[in-house]
Amino acid sequence: MGCFECCIKCLGGIPYASLIATILLYAGVALFCGCGHEALSGTVTILQSYFEVVRGPLDTLDVFTMIDIFKYVIYGVAAAFFVYGILLMVEGFFTTGAIRDLYGDFKITTCGRCVSAWFIMLTYIFMLAWLGVTAFTSLPVFMYFNIWNMCQNTTAIEGVKMCLDLRQFGVVTISEEKKLCTETEKFLKMCDSNELDLTFHLFVCALAGAGAAVIAMVHYLMVLSANWAYVKDACRMQKYEDIKSKEEQELHDIHSTRSKERLNAYT
Repeated sequence: MGCFECCIKCLGGIPYASLIATILLYAGVALFCGCGHEALSGTVTILQSYFEVVRGPLDTLDVFTMIDIFKYVIYGVAAAFFVYGILLMVEGFFTTGAIRDLYGDFKITTCGRCVSAWFIMLTYIFMLAWLGVTAFTSLPVFMYFNIWNMCQNTTAIEGVKMCLDLRQFGVVTISEEKKLCTETEKFLKMCDSNELDLTFHLFVCALAGAGAAVIAMVHYLMVLSANWAYVKDACRMQKYEDIKSKEEQELHDIHSTRSKERLNAYT
């Protein structure tokens, strides 16, 4: 029973809400970063193979340079939120232990409440950032959906001529004309290739990962807000118990003093 009680106590101290939010955050960030990185690599292949877009000099800011920047941003996002998830889990264990061991040796400090409030503000900012990332990720999904729709209409209806101009999406400058029409062999080859279908679905998965990260941030906000409120109420209860114990001790001392005085007066 001793080992069983120890296991129950350990399981009772796990912040399950923070654990679920952390798992959801890691899954969303991994899906966004992994699929987004591979989708950007597939975009480079499509631009070079079918649209014949050439990489410019190193000092120019073209679409390939922007893709490389996005890849480095993905690396930073993956590392940063891996660390942030660990910090939130530690804060969850700290808050759970603070509430559970309120009347033990562990004391809740003002610093702990300030840390919880800081995490609430930081998580709210990250939630807004992930909302922006989700909106930004929906743009390539919309672009690839249009291309995929053009491929479907071309194969379904013969004699329909449509052209895809990269200038519509801001991929190239207005002076450059990178157009691919449905009657060309490269367009049909692109529609039949695995790069287009795979890249489109990778961007969809990256969008789903960004949405999962937003849900995880909202979950974290609820958990952190609830923990902060519990800790605040627990601090007030602790102060009340301290004041009550002091008053009872003072009353006990007064009664003891009076009893001694009466005994001395009687003797």
